[in-house]
Amino acid sequence: MQDYRPSREDKFTFGLWTVGNPGRDPFGEPTRKPLSAPYIVQKLAELGAYGVNLHDNDLVPIDASAQERDRLVREFRQALSDHGLVVPMATTNLFTDPAFKDGAFTSADARVRAYALQKVMHSMDLGAELGATTYVFWGGREGTEVDAGGKLLDALSWFRDSLNFLAQYSQDQGYGYRFALEPKPNEPRGDIFLPTVGSALGFIATLDQPDLFGLNPEFAHETMAGLSFPHAVAQALDAGKLFHIDLNDQKPGRFDQDLRFGAENLKGAFFTVQLLEEGGYDGPRHFDAHALRTEDEAGVWAFARGCMRTYLILREKAEQFRADPEIQAALAAYRVEDAELAELTGKFSRENAQALKSRTFDREALGRRGPGLEHLDQLTLELLLGLRSPVQGAPSARIEARG
Repeated sequence: MQDYRPSREDKFTFGLWTVGNPGRDPFGEPTRKPLSAPYIVQKLAELGAYGVNLHDNDLVPIDASAQERDRLVREFRQALSDHGLVVPMATTNLFTDPAFKDGAFTSADARVRAYALQKVMHSMDLGAELGATTYVFWGGREGTEVDAGGKLLDALSWFRDSLNFLAQYSQDQGYGYRFALEPKPNEPRGDIFLPTVGSALGFIATLDQPDLFGLNPEFAHETMAGLSFPHAVAQALDAGKLFHIDLNDQKPGRFDQDLRFGAENLKGAFFTVQLLEEGGYDGPRHFDAHALRTEDEAGVWAFARGCMRTYLILREKAEQFRADPEIQAALAAYRVEDAELAELTGKFSRENAQALKSRTFDREALGRRGPGLEHLDQLTLELLLGLRSPVQGAPSARIEARG
């Protein structure tokens, strides 16, 4: 029986804030003791993880002295070296401190905006020191509850100026960062700016150097907006903007739960894995989730192990999907290709346009055609439930050409 043990080649990563989450929530105190960063590195290495990511204050307290900062960083780097883990991504905590209660880059207070830039530059220095090549911006406080302040257009302008400034800082320092925006619709703010993958893509196009900016979509966040995460991932891949990804799970209509990957939406998780494995993404598979508040430390490591194991199981299922002859026959029947029409519609010319306008289509026949999606979806479900062997028998009689 396959044990689904991860290896470093799988590029699975966790944040210090994920497995280090002590189980605090807005209505309850922590249920677990804090874990030190070097200990987290050790445990993740034992589980087969590839790397660990961090906010600046996950490692260095916001009020740490220069000496304390250097000591913590030195011990963390030693742990990374001892256990063979890397830091692919870094980010800044611009949401916990009361200074950011009305935003960081989008605060109406110019002093807060300037402090936010200062804090991010120091955090970028730290990330570069640790070897990070991707820098994520999650604007958890960049939003509003009250629009009477009239800052909506100004806030987007301030946000844009801040990102342009920091991109220039990275280049000036020779850091070579790629920047990834992480959309979220709400929580902790009532409405957060750049709430979805689509809105973030539109904003990136307005930046001075849009080629440096991409996306860090998160399963829970798109689900909170009532959207499909696989569709968001596909849009980011299509745009060449999937710079990083946050994998977890979420029940629709709930607060941000950050559940174990695959814990709720199995088909959504499957199609996400399929896209990542077949769509050309070669970056880390980052699990931005945390163990349930009910768990002790053993439950934390069971949670981390479960995230990676589920991904590997679904990766195997994606391979079976490609190899299953009945599923492939259903896919072939679903897609109707026509070489002549492909030539006419592939690229505009006056001749192609005229030929297409003159073409006669049997509209009623097109409307009568059944594409067989019910059958294909059922086959997918049975595959996920383990009812189809890796090499299934001949296609069923249900599959037929659907011209």
